Amino acid sequence: MTDAAQDQELAPFTVNGQYIKDLSFEVPGAPAIFGEMNANPEIPIHVDVTVNPLSENVFEVVLHLKIDANIEGRPVFIVELAYGGVFTLNVPEEHVHPMLLIECPRLLFPFARTIVADATRDGGFPPLMIQPIDFVQLYQSRVEAAGEEGVAGHA
Repeated sequence: MTDAAQDQELAPFTVNGQYIKDLSFEVPGAPAIFGEMNANPEIPIHVDVTVNPLSENVFEVVLHLKIDANIEGRPVFIVELAYGGVFTLNVPEEHVHPMLLIECPRLLFPFARTIVADATRDGGFPPLMIQPIDFVQLYQSRVEAAGEEGVAGHA
């Protein structure tokens, strides 16, 4: 076996592919909204990560970003992106969930960030540069929420 083949076998995970699963960009108030923008919009960003098993040790991880920019309650633009990747994991069972929900989305994020920046720029706005996302905190919040649901379910 070659050294490259051995390294591939021992790698904790492999990125098999990345892709835009779904992308939507809307400017509901165009063209009037461009003349009404006298302040910076509020831009809340909603983040989610979903995982779909494809086969043994192979998973689809999808990073979902939903961005609703608005000024005084009026929509400026809406971006929805589902950016996916297919990953093969070679890690112990106890590391599978953290790898899928922390490391995999962390690898997908820079590509998703660029897509959002390009979409907003091409839509007539300054490019939206999303700040880095703390996927560890997102994972911990998800684990805590699952724990609370489990405790409530057994009460």
